[in-house]
Amino acid sequence: MTKSMSSWVKRQGILTISLLISGCAVGPDFSRPAAPETSRLTRDPIVTTTSSAGPTGEAQTLERGTALQADWWKLYGSAQLNALIELALKNNPTIDSARAALKQSQAYASAQQGYFFPTIQAGLSPTRQANSGTISPTLTSGDTPFTLNTAQVSVGFSLDVFGLNRRTLESLKAQAENQKFLLEAAKLSLATNIVSAVVQQSALQAQLKSTEDIIAASKRSLVLLEQQAVIGYVSRIDVAAQETALAQNEQLLPAIRKQLEQTRNQIAVLTGSMPSQAGLDHFEIDEFKLPTSLPLSLPSQIVDQRPDVRAAEAQLHSASAQVGVAIASRLPQISLSAIFGGAAVPFNQMFNSSNQFWGLSGNISQTIFDFGTLKYRQVAAEAGLEQASAQYRFTVLGAFQNIADTLYALDEDAKTLAAAVRAETAAKKTFDLTRQQLAIGAVNAFTLILAEQAYRQTTVTRINAQASRLMDTAALFQALGGTWEHLPPEG
Repeated sequence: MTKSMSSWVKRQGILTISLLISGCAVGPDFSRPAAPETSRLTRDPIVTTTSSAGPTGEAQTLERGTALQADWWKLYGSAQLNALIELALKNNPTIDSARAALKQSQAYASAQQGYFFPTIQAGLSPTRQANSGTISPTLTSGDTPFTLNTAQVSVGFSLDVFGLNRRTLESLKAQAENQKFLLEAAKLSLATNIVSAVVQQSALQAQLKSTEDIIAASKRSLVLLEQQAVIGYVSRIDVAAQETALAQNEQLLPAIRKQLEQTRNQIAVLTGSMPSQAGLDHFEIDEFKLPTSLPLSLPSQIVDQRPDVRAAEAQLHSASAQVGVAIASRLPQISLSAIFGGAAVPFNQMFNSSNQFWGLSGNISQTIFDFGTLKYRQVAAEAGLEQASAQYRFTVLGAFQNIADTLYALDEDAKTLAAAVRAETAAKKTFDLTRQQLAIGAVNAFTLILAEQAYRQTTVTRINAQASRLMDTAALFQALGGTWEHLPPEG
């Protein structure tokens, strides 16, 4: 043995003995990342109270530290909405898939725990054989042929000297945590998507009704113009212009109906049903209650509340443990084994003292040359840790962006709705007055067409603004992480 090889063996021996005594696990010990050092969620001071006008125009107040019920969607005051979300949480395939993934990851972690204990195996081997007369007999009696019954119990145990099993179990438990938080994120996203889809359906139904009302008014105006054309009070050009306006309004109906049916199909699939089983629930947008007391978490609390951030943290923890696994795989592996058994021709004499056998053995193995395989597995694990760290930071940044976007949206939604209500009120008044003036001949048909189009557009704008306020409120609950931590735990 060369001097350098002898020196290497001595160093490895000293390291092995030291770790046997200390029983430490190699690799980095995971600690939770610190919360972002910021005291603000937005650049400008947050508007803590927003108010609007018209339907869903109540004031909304952002309150720090407000405790909110777990089923926050019930704040919208719709029994139909509550039933849909409860149905979706039971039947949605994405939730079922996430639950199965959680169960699988927990089973892998439980299976890994078995490596902390000895493996015990039992075997029974009866053989029937005959010996050649030219060789020594197998049995001392010289009988041939004969039946030899052999039974044995073997025990094997791998010493977790460098923490290979501990780090593997740590990684698997972190993966199970990751799956748990992914499940919670999926449930939160599902509830938010259903709220948004139901509000969208109600808005489309309101738009459909508004458009049908405008079409009915256009038809009445057309009848009036045709009567006036007969007596020569208006020209045929005025009649043709009204016919064009009526056709344009009727052209809007198919697009609204198409989007309405697609939204119904979306709700059906979210609740685990086929599109052909989509319900015909009718939702009135004015019947939804606007949640008025909204939670506002501190920046330091957000990383604890957001399930996607917690999932990214668990993935980071798993990647950290995998570095320890890779390092431990490069160090000596030590195992012990024992065997005890008996062999005899009569089955009931296998364990007589003269027929017993036993053995004890120990094994230590160390990879010396593998052309860089284990080394680069460690390099890969360390790169995976860097990747998980970057993904965690990106997830945190995305979480704070979601919150900031939603807070700005809520403020602007209130202003937009107030302006839309004022515009709709003014346009409705103008439209009504113009129709009256048209009846007495004070204005022409083109003036009525312009007033009608303005009113139709402001009505649709108001409905959309109303829907946006309801949907962005749900988005705030999701952005803050909902209140999933108050729900019964999965798994």
